[in-house]
Amino acid sequence: MGFSIFTHQKQRIMLMETQDLQLLTENVVSLSKEIGRFLKTEITKIHEEHVEEKGLHNLVTYVDKAAEKKLVDALADLLPESGFIAEEGTSKKVGTHYNWIIDPLDGTTNYIHGVPLYAVSLALQYDNEIVLGVIYEPNLKECFYTWKGAPSYLNGKIIKVSTTKTIDQSLFATGFPYYDYDRLKDYLKFFEYLMQYSRGIRRLGTAAMDLAYVACGRYDGFYEYGLSPWDVAAGSLIVKNAGGEIFDFKGGNDYIFGKEIVSLNGHISSEFMMQIKKFFG
Repeated sequence: MGFSIFTHQKQRIMLMETQDLQLLTENVVSLSKEIGRFLKTEITKIHEEHVEEKGLHNLVTYVDKAAEKKLVDALADLLPESGFIAEEGTSKKVGTHYNWIIDPLDGTTNYIHGVPLYAVSLALQYDNEIVLGVIYEPNLKECFYTWKGAPSYLNGKIIKVSTTKTIDQSLFATGFPYYDYDRLKDYLKFFEYLMQYSRGIRRLGTAAMDLAYVACGRYDGFYEYGLSPWDVAAGSLIVKNAGGEIFDFKGGNDYIFGKEIVSLNGHISSEFMMQIKKFFG
């Protein structure tokens, strides 16, 4: 799994435009599967004494930390000049151009409680652009991935968002806020609206998988606030390269660091965004 970044500036930019980015993605896919196996091995060893609270209902275990350390070491080997935006803070290095945005275990609460849905989420940011995204769910062994200029894939097959045309025919996903309750009243009002006017709303407990499921057409849309970059970076590119659209609640593009995201199949965007703006101003 050896890959070294070019050192010359011109060559370094070319990395984002050639088959080298595909090769890098393939290496990251392999790495995500390796980490997924580690997560599955350790899940039977987790006990309550291994659980720490980073904040209100924000949980972490030694598995999160160990998995992230493995990722940081391997990704630093792949791209020596890269920095990291990592949930557990394993590395504070900031890259001049390249930064990995990583969540070693998205769905920690599911993991702790033995709910078999969680994921490894890895994205590469080049300056201000996400150019690579990989999400791996080890229980179903499903790997969603893409890179700049490519289609999105699920286990080697090209995936597309759904073709659903209306909210009335749509199935949505969301996440419940677990610490930021300032917008809870607006959230519940919009939740009530979708309960009445759509086919339903699901809550998986992992934003990475919510986005992956929009990308492959299982969901028609997803929205949530209070999220971090590592929750959404990989999935946002996978959705876009599968033909979907990504917004913040205002219809803008501040969804990586803006702590709110809307992911849609593209066909219901106008109708959905009109409604969400009503509830969230």
